[in-house]
Amino acid sequence: MAAFIALLRAVNVGGTGKLPMSELKAMCEEFGFEKVRTYIASGNVVFTSRKSEAAIKAVLEKRLEAYAKKPVGVIVRTAAEIAKVADENPFPDKATNRTVAIFLDKTPPKNALDDIRGRKDEELKLGRREIYVHYGEGMGTSKLVIPAAKTGTARNMNTVATLARMAAEL
Repeated sequence: MAAFIALLRAVNVGGTGKLPMSELKAMCEEFGFEKVRTYIASGNVVFTSRKSEAAIKAVLEKRLEAYAKKPVGVIVRTAAEIAKVADENPFPDKATNRTVAIFLDKTPPKNALDDIRGRKDEELKLGRREIYVHYGEGMGTSKLVIPAAKTGTARNMNTVATLARMAAEL
């Protein structure tokens, strides 16, 4: 059994996509995932499974769409992958609550940062299947738009580190 992390997009953020984490946990257990644990109310779940990443993504997205009556994007990473995201943070000396990894399904194209808009003091770097962003003055005041990240989901580095630790404990 491998340890996985599923990150849901736009759940319980800004009043959209209300999903109690107890419901998410129950859904995961229905699929036969084991050692299921959720972390904070923004759609983070850690578990073990014999299924592939693609199968996990497909089953969760289908069930969540039926629940929410609209598509809910799911990004899946292995325990090793989430640990690598934490370890490879290109902004290790910056505030972890102002640095995020935007998780994507695929490797961002090399020109993914060419068409960003609204940049002020933000620093950006491409990762394997992530875009790292350090928000100098904080995310709340930023006007940054990253078209390549439209279908991704962001987690700050505190959350990434916690999820990596939780997955490693499984």
